[in-house]
Amino acid sequence: MRNDIIIRPETHKDYKQIISLILRSFSEGTDYSDGTDIVALVEEIRDSKYYIPELSFVAEIDGRIVGYFMFSRFPLSSTPNGTHIDDEQESNIVMLAPVAVHADYFHQGIGSAMITQGIEKVRNAGYQGITVEGDYHFYNRVGFKTSSEFNIKPTSGIPMNEPRCMMCQETYEGALKNVQGYVVYDMYFNA
Repeated sequence: MRNDIIIRPETHKDYKQIISLILRSFSEGTDYSDGTDIVALVEEIRDSKYYIPELSFVAEIDGRIVGYFMFSRFPLSSTPNGTHIDDEQESNIVMLAPVAVHADYFHQGIGSAMITQGIEKVRNAGYQGITVEGDYHFYNRVGFKTSSEFNIKPTSGIPMNEPRCMMCQETYEGALKNVQGYVVYDMYFNA
């Protein structure tokens, strides 16, 4: 694990660099996005009641921003078509999205270091669990498991084709034992 990475909450001064980093990270690192939809999602989350400023992070090495990731409140739905459950439960689950590493720093352990430190900060903030949708080969290495193991079910997108892409992680043993529901992104236009 890298120990030269500093994780800190984003500030308004970082926004332009974050946008540039996301655009380059997704356009060069994925075959499904040029990053513009991801930037739109970040802006949408920041403008929503789900935004948690203290859990939206940049990663720095020697003062240079090399990564970005955000945890936001995420309400589970009681039905696959989008009826959300009460606010008390909603506030105990966070979604990890997006995760972006600067293209100059791909495959150098930055993503794993960011997420590992971020999970600890989510735990310390008192949240029960984290949902994430993405490459299970990567996220399984940092402790995520298929969401259906926790009675949290995917409803759309990549998980419909590959259920292992929808994942969760408990912040402590048994934290999600009494939690169940569906992952529905209907609160976001850009999700």
